[in-house]
Amino acid sequence: MAKSKYTRNKSQISHAGFLLAGGKSSRMGADKAFLDFGGETLLRRALGVLKTACGSVKIIGDPAKFTSAGPVIADAFPGCGPLAGIHAALGASQSELNAILAVDMPFVSGELVSFLLAAAEDSGAVVTVPRTRAGFQPLCAVYRRDFASTAEQALRAGNYKIDAAFAGVRLRIVEEPELAAAGFSEKNFLNINTPEDRHAADLAARP
Repeated sequence: MAKSKYTRNKSQISHAGFLLAGGKSSRMGADKAFLDFGGETLLRRALGVLKTACGSVKIIGDPAKFTSAGPVIADAFPGCGPLAGIHAALGASQSELNAILAVDMPFVSGELVSFLLAAAEDSGAVVTVPRTRAGFQPLCAVYRRDFASTAEQALRAGNYKIDAAFAGVRLRIVEEPELAAAGFSEKNFLNINTPEDRHAADLAARP
């Protein structure tokens, strides 16, 4: 993990964080948000990460499942994947810069979120997104509220891929060398979608 070089400053107090909590995973056999990882649920871990970097944090998901954990916003386009969650977040946000994080990325740190917010502030881009060898990492990225209209157009057209919605949008791409220079690696973006991913994450978490 990177040192706490990117700490919350006065401008970051107004930044909003949104956690995409998702739902039941057929491959995992349960809601990923409630899976235990390192002694706490993925939900609690991710909320803690966002709270270290953002002034306000909300959950995007089913209110019946997540209200006990914090404020919840339901998708306006249910069943349409993470792009619908991003749309819901930006539509409800009062902040210009919004950190979006998927619940199944246990190696994202508050320092990484703060680093991306700082990069977004400096660039003025609509989306500030890391890119690793695996491609864009849009579920650990920063979005300006303007992206809500782009997301809605894509969703209404039945196009649910986030990367495709980036076409024609001003991006600030944070490439691997820049991430590495700041102390972050591809490991930070590992997500848990399958039992095999869970095993890989368990191994990666070992000292």
